Amino acid sequence: MDIGRRLQEIRTERGLSQRELANRAGLTNGTVSLIEQNKTSPSVASLKCLLDAIPISIAEFFATLEEAQPAKYFYGRNEFIEISPQSGGPSVSLRQLGNASTHTLQILDETYPPGSDTGPELLTHEGEEAGIVTEGRIEITVSDQVRELGPGEGYLFESRLPHRFRNTGDTVCRIISACTPPTF
Repeated sequence: MDIGRRLQEIRTERGLSQRELANRAGLTNGTVSLIEQNKTSPSVASLKCLLDAIPISIAEFFATLEEAQPAKYFYGRNEFIEISPQSGGPSVSLRQLGNASTHTLQILDETYPPGSDTGPELLTHEGEEAGIVTEGRIEITVSDQVRELGPGEGYLFESRLPHRFRNTGDTVCRIISACTPPTF
């Protein structure tokens, strides 16, 4: 997906200038310009700030507008939708099962290479989220609590609480998570 073009389309549809979107998101006008030109990729947290300023959820942002198709209930590995746009350095992979904008539940297959994280800014959004670590270790910050979780351990919290995910180890971490409603 062309993230820059998609952001620009949505911004102009909503009648926002780059400067206005940047001010609402707490970013510089130059940053928004670079993202829209695909000269830089935002962190998950930065993209969330931009989309919250519009407002639109990450699920809606990555939803493809297709003509009505028969109901789809099963998905192969290559049919998940990659919703983490970052590039350069170790990148987090957030693969979404199906089109979350048409459901009340969002399921993600998350992969955190060593040294990766969701960005320096803590994330917040409506809803609740939960997940179970399937391999590796992950440091999760929720509000004023920080905990490192390993395989078989999980989390559950209100997504309005500021949160962040970081792989501080030297092996890949995988998490299967859910968010309801799909506001991430």
